[in-house]
Amino acid sequence: TVNDIDFTGKRVLMRVDFNVPQDKKTGEITNTQRIVGAMPTIQLVLEKGAKSVVLMSHLGRPNGNKNDKFTLKPVADKLGELMNKPVTFLSDCVGEEVETECADPETGSIFVLENMRYYAEEEGKGVNAEGEKFKPSEEDVTKFRDSLSKLGDIYVCDAFG
Repeated sequence: TVNDIDFTGKRVLMRVDFNVPQDKKTGEITNTQRIVGAMPTIQLVLEKGAKSVVLMSHLGRPNGNKNDKFTLKPVADKLGELMNKPVTFLSDCVGEEVETECADPETGSIFVLENMRYYAEEEGKGVNAEGEKFKPSEEDVTKFRDSLSKLGDIYVCDAFG
């Protein structure tokens, strides 16, 4: 368990369940229970010396397409407010910019990645602009996984529990 791991100086990549309910008109988060539920684990790994915590989640069902309706930016803002700590929202979840941002962060940094399900590679399926279902190529899935694996030294799953 996380209680048994030495996180000193490590970057922690953590899957969380931030699939929170939102007001359909305003996008405002209507229940913070899932965010609050992740906070003890985030706090614990930071207290145990983690250099950073990179949080990844999905929100809604964007079907492998970028859609501002499903952005995790409001969740990142709410997490920072609830934890009373700075939280950096990254506007993507994979790629060179994200990898660079997470490579050598300040000690105690908290990042929230953009919605994992903006990529069909996350679930292994998507819907294209014509409304047709598709599966990402094996090469694209490998590239997606490889990029994610560069964001942390230790992986913690604190979601879907």
